[in-house]
Amino acid sequence: MRPIYSNWKSRLFPKSDMSSPAPKSPEQNDKSKKYDRQLRLWGDHGQKLLGNAKVCLINATALGTEVLKSLVLPGIGSFTIVDGEKITEEDIGSNFFLENDSVGLSRAQVATQCLLELNPDVRGDYIDESAEHTLTNTQDFFKNFTVVIATALSEKVLIPLSKHLWECNVPLVVCRSIGFIGYIQLQVKEHTVIETHPDNQNPDLRLDCPWPALEEFLDSINVEALDTKTRSHTPAVVILHYFLKKYQEKYQSFPKTRQEKDALKNMIRACPVGPDGPPSVLEENFEEAIHLVNTCICKTTVPTHVREILDDKRCVTPTQNTAPFWVMCAALREHVEVRLFCKHSSELYVSRGNHCIADPPPSGGAFRMDQYDPDGPAAYYPVLRALERFAGECDAPPGRRDERIEPDAAEMKTAVARLLTEWNVHLQQGVADERVHEVCRYGGAELHSVSATLGGCAAHEVIKLITHQYKPMNNAFFYDAITCSSTTLCL
Repeated sequence: MRPIYSNWKSRLFPKSDMSSPAPKSPEQNDKSKKYDRQLRLWGDHGQKLLGNAKVCLINATALGTEVLKSLVLPGIGSFTIVDGEKITEEDIGSNFFLENDSVGLSRAQVATQCLLELNPDVRGDYIDESAEHTLTNTQDFFKNFTVVIATALSEKVLIPLSKHLWECNVPLVVCRSIGFIGYIQLQVKEHTVIETHPDNQNPDLRLDCPWPALEEFLDSINVEALDTKTRSHTPAVVILHYFLKKYQEKYQSFPKTRQEKDALKNMIRACPVGPDGPPSVLEENFEEAIHLVNTCICKTTVPTHVREILDDKRCVTPTQNTAPFWVMCAALREHVEVRLFCKHSSELYVSRGNHCIADPPPSGGAFRMDQYDPDGPAAYYPVLRALERFAGECDAPPGRRDERIEPDAAEMKTAVARLLTEWNVHLQQGVADERVHEVCRYGGAELHSVSATLGGCAAHEVIKLITHQYKPMNNAFFYDAITCSSTTLCL
């Protein structure tokens, strides 16, 4: 009997290019070896985007250097640190990247030198001046970066910076670590993702509507008439398609419910055998076909979230200024093949920021009464935003000196109440006084272990923004090391 799979690729894909890819250069091979593990996550194209990225860090705090460390190691293209502070003994106590003999030196310069030692492929620079001075005197400076990361910024600097980057469409990652708590917030006007890498991905086998060449191939095989040897080498997909057609002929419907899919499984299990007699056990390929029923038997349709993208006005009427993502979406509407884009067309994702950080959260955001958890880590958010306002007004964080803890706590409570009023938020239980006292007791100090945890999380989000792979959080992350708990909220 002629093997049923001889030359099957040419039958299904008669015009496909089966040539071998060109060999990589020695330099590429060296890079591949160096970044082998991360290439498994985001591929060569993701690594190329990472290698071309320009990242700006505002303030080389313990948290800031931890974020950059986790970006320098995987090989970002370049970074620039903007920080006008000099190194103090407090900095050395909280930041492992600073050495004892560096007191009084430029914090930006020393941090840059230490970070560059981690990866010779990365370029680094620093500006020994405050972010406020840079923003005031060189308006276009921050427009040149792929992502801007801001740590320990006061409100009087954060507000104009966030507005400026929102208008320039440059992603901003704001993070703060103080004592045992911290938060990360993303400000992204629009972020598009082609490769979302979903955890549960159902293969698109087109069993309900195969293209002509595939249908001709599948219909040419009578699974029930195969001999034992050929039967055992029949792909599970062929078996699945064969019994799916028999199911549809019998019930005049497509299996959707669990009971209907169980009936299809039973048909596969009861498959009559050929002249060689019944096998002692059900073959592995038949078991695989039964296993595929739950994941592969589904209608071939465009997912709702993808349909919304394809119906977006940027996709329907693209212009010469339209981003490449939307151009490819428009091409997809016209059935033009773009290999990577089409491969992941069922996973397309668009994230749009609903407001700038400088603006109040719409309708109170996550701090509406019906969503507010007074015991969760996010309950610190109004306190931390009040801290940023306090630091801008007083040029120092609350509780900087022991004798100032109680007076500063009283001012902080007033600042929290004023913030909630500006956000039009009315909390039934309010913000607990002990949370305000806890933040004041820290006196603005960082714990490097907490900053390291937050820094790793922030770096993950930055990599997602740079590579346009994986879904970034939407849009704030809160961490409480006291209770070892964390949460994400859309503010």
